[in-house]
Amino acid sequence: MANAPGKAYREGVSVLELADIFPDDEAARRWFEAKVWPNGRVCPHCGSTNTVENGGKSESRPYHCRDCKRHFSVRKGTVMEGSPLPFRKWVWAIYLHLTSLKGVSSMKLHRDLKVTQKTAWFMLQRIREAFKRDDDDPMGGPVEVDEAYFGGKRGNMSNAKRAALAEQGAGRGSVGKDIVVGVKDRNTNRVAVRHVQHADTPSLAGFVAGKVQAGATVYTDEARVYLALQRWYKHESVNHSAGEYVRQQAHTNGIESFWAMLKRAHKGVYHKFSAKHLHRYIAEFAGRHNIRDAGTLPQMAGLAAGMRGKRLMYKWLIADNGLASGARS
Repeated sequence: MANAPGKAYREGVSVLELADIFPDDEAARRWFEAKVWPNGRVCPHCGSTNTVENGGKSESRPYHCRDCKRHFSVRKGTVMEGSPLPFRKWVWAIYLHLTSLKGVSSMKLHRDLKVTQKTAWFMLQRIREAFKRDDDDPMGGPVEVDEAYFGGKRGNMSNAKRAALAEQGAGRGSVGKDIVVGVKDRNTNRVAVRHVQHADTPSLAGFVAGKVQAGATVYTDEARVYLALQRWYKHESVNHSAGEYVRQQAHTNGIESFWAMLKRAHKGVYHKFSAKHLHRYIAEFAGRHNIRDAGTLPQMAGLAAGMRGKRLMYKWLIADNGLASGARS
């Protein structure tokens, strides 16, 4: 295995093995319960552990809380809440998505699971929600910081849209595009990202200040918006516009490698990231990056555990959040 391609040390799971592990929906349900309730069953309504089985009285709500007198299942309080789909289909959706390096499209999932494309899209957005992490410790550095821009090529736009962007001064840079800022810790290899509205100092340097410990070494390109980092960090930059990409330890190659993977998924699998849902896509790919050294089953287990406390209803998903959905553009 030493000469095998990629991360050969990771323990994968074949489709045949997964079918053996989850032969029926009961096995899938028990697996989700073990991941969502690692320390034993907990009532999602009141937090009590004083719960009992319903004795087969309800398949959809198999447990009863003796304290608050309410019924529940492992779906309650997770991204699966309200979903009528079998647990086994959720297991397979997680597996197919995680084992596809650049993700899986809703059209492919719709064909593989025999669900509608709308249902597959909703499942994938819920899975992306489970990737979100807000409790990570600040990075100790050294870190690399960079921003990336997502948006359609001007050559593919209609004349009307190109004219509208031209009036805004669109050219290179952020005008007419969505901006994502990212930071990568060289010691832990962990990545954190955020969709921001402006490529300015408060947005970019402010994001770094919230993710990186004061006093750490920070490497960026020559953009002036990062000069403010010198107040709190040991800041070094490389001048990309002058053809300088590496100067001893100063470079941003690590975070740029992350952008390359994200953009290959953007162009090759999804074809479009709408501004409205971009935060979920980038949270997913940061999460994928941060668990990529783990085997398939531990990755699946971590994602299932991340479903807890993150309900996402369809009406919330399609509600106006002030950003363009791009659904009909």
